[in-house]
Amino acid sequence: MSIRIDKLGVVIGLIALYGMLAAAFAVLKPNRILQGQAKSIVEALPGSIGWGLLLVLLACTVIAVLRVPLWFRLAAAVAALAALVIGIGYAAGALTPPGNSYARVSPAAGFWILVFAFALLAADAISRLQPPPWLRLVFLAVVAALVWSVFASGLWSGLSIMKEYSGRADVFWAEAAKHVTLAIGSLVAACVIGLPLGILCHRVPAMRAAVLNTLNLIQTIPSIALFGILIGPLAWIAVNVPGAAAVGIRGIGTAPAFVALFLYSLLPIVANTVVGLAGVPREANDAARGIGMTDGQRLLQIELPLAMPVILTGIRIVLVQNIGLATIAALIGGGGFGVFVFQGIGQTAMDLVLLGAVPTVALAFGSAVVLDALIQMSSRFPRKGQAA
Repeated sequence: MSIRIDKLGVVIGLIALYGMLAAAFAVLKPNRILQGQAKSIVEALPGSIGWGLLLVLLACTVIAVLRVPLWFRLAAAVAALAALVIGIGYAAGALTPPGNSYARVSPAAGFWILVFAFALLAADAISRLQPPPWLRLVFLAVVAALVWSVFASGLWSGLSIMKEYSGRADVFWAEAAKHVTLAIGSLVAACVIGLPLGILCHRVPAMRAAVLNTLNLIQTIPSIALFGILIGPLAWIAVNVPGAAAVGIRGIGTAPAFVALFLYSLLPIVANTVVGLAGVPREANDAARGIGMTDGQRLLQIELPLAMPVILTGIRIVLVQNIGLATIAALIGGGGFGVFVFQGIGQTAMDLVLLGAVPTVALAFGSAVVLDALIQMSSRFPRKGQAA
């Protein structure tokens, strides 16, 4: 029986070996700011636990390199990620000196490299398995539940990032609410304006180029520059328009961040609406006319349903984009996870930076998975007017 090698698995294996053998697994720091002492896996974990984790990771790396059944590869990735999550939690307790409330233990580069390697292995296995959309949502729900159980169990309570969280729990959830409100609120506003505008551009070709070129121009402005440009006009409105300040419009804060994210959101939604409607088969429209449908009926019952996968793709792009861009809103007082990112940079406290960065990445990833599943489901369901 010949041994078959997986090409991507070789790359994943090399990344994992570097994370295991050449990079530090955890860092012990005297406090939250000062540089710390790097520890390998066997140095960070007591006794046989470190060697046991190393053997588990090596076994999963071998599975990644070999061509084995896809479910086996997925199981190996999950086992490796679970071992890493448990291992870094134990490392925090083992490295922290007894009674020392100032010392901090943080995941080092090796931990994050290993998480990346085995997350890539899991993503590759899921991609090759081609599970139905509902099963992808189940995977996401299971992962979210497992992550929540890790936090609830206190396994990571000794890590520096969790100590940063414990001292800011109320602020964290308040900023999380602001971040989600900015990202989703600007998306909803862009859909309310962008979908009719896209339909209009499709129906009136003469205005299509002007609208899309204008939105393209807005898209080329750097985000921080657009935030700054909006401060002046919104400050003027707040001072000169009665009631504007009372509803939250002002030069800094949520208003300019919301407007900027709204403007950035328009291009993908308008462009994808135009492309989706243009891709509707002529035969479908002809058949609808033949049975006496009005323009409005054709739009709502034929064109929009057939164009929905493309439109949802634009919405997915906007949501993931807005979740990332909302981080920068903290620079102008807009709040969100960026508050922790920029506070951490100013204090040279990288764990505080991670407190803002990790939830942002997780939120963007989860949103992408959910919308990808919705796009796939919308493209599979038969539409009214199509054969089932």
